[in-house]
Amino acid sequence: MSNIFQKTLRDQSRALVWWFIGIVVLGLITVLLYPSIGAAPEMEQLFEEMPPAAQIFIGEIADITSPEGYLNSQLFALMVPLLFMIYCIGQGAGAIAGEEAAGTMDLLLANPVPRFQIVLEKFGAVLAGGVVLGLANVAGIAVGIVIVDMEMSIVRLTETTLGALLLGYLFGAFALLLGASSGRRGMSIGVSAGVGVVTYLLNGFAMLIDWLEPYRYLSPFHYYTANDPINNGLDLWHTLILIVLTAACLAGAVVGFQRRDVQV
Repeated sequence: MSNIFQKTLRDQSRALVWWFIGIVVLGLITVLLYPSIGAAPEMEQLFEEMPPAAQIFIGEIADITSPEGYLNSQLFALMVPLLFMIYCIGQGAGAIAGEEAAGTMDLLLANPVPRFQIVLEKFGAVLAGGVVLGLANVAGIAVGIVIVDMEMSIVRLTETTLGALLLGYLFGAFALLLGASSGRRGMSIGVSAGVGVVTYLLNGFAMLIDWLEPYRYLSPFHYYTANDPINNGLDLWHTLILIVLTAACLAGAVVGFQRRDVQV
């Protein structure tokens, strides 16, 4: 291939096809179930009877029977950002550390390409793959919206998907930072996933426990959910914070890879 970016995308193309299909099907089926489940009056009663701790997994929702509330509870509160995080963490952790584990880093470094370019092009492939997943999510839900005649803004749907994608990119960049700095793919995945779980729970429990409320700002999930993007759109400052944190992790990955003795 003519460059690292294209080669990386080609290597993950088969997996991306299955990811695309899976996310399209997930979004489509979820929306198709809305008329019989989401809009049923019993759902509102069930929602009102749920313990407060259930908000951790379905988010802060005013009306679960509305299209926005239903999609938030079923997809955007947990499932969609989780899928994006799994993909981005896996690709980010494997971008550098995976090459070392496979014994192909020596071949890559034998090319007249500076290390910072390797990191940037590898992460560029993560970004491109994430765009494919984001399009799959919007497409699957949009087709379902047309079929069931759901009143839902495609603009808000796209903004919410973008917010979840930015969250995935942040954790993918963090995994890349760990992998580029240590060369250990398993550790990178484990630590990134652990931080994801802890920060998700922090954001959720902060809704219920007063003394945790000030620490909610330490969770990336706060900047994804705080403005309720499916109803209000993305918040500019929250979006910028996610982008800046991602860029900081990417810069750290470049520095870490530049300074480390690579195992070949």
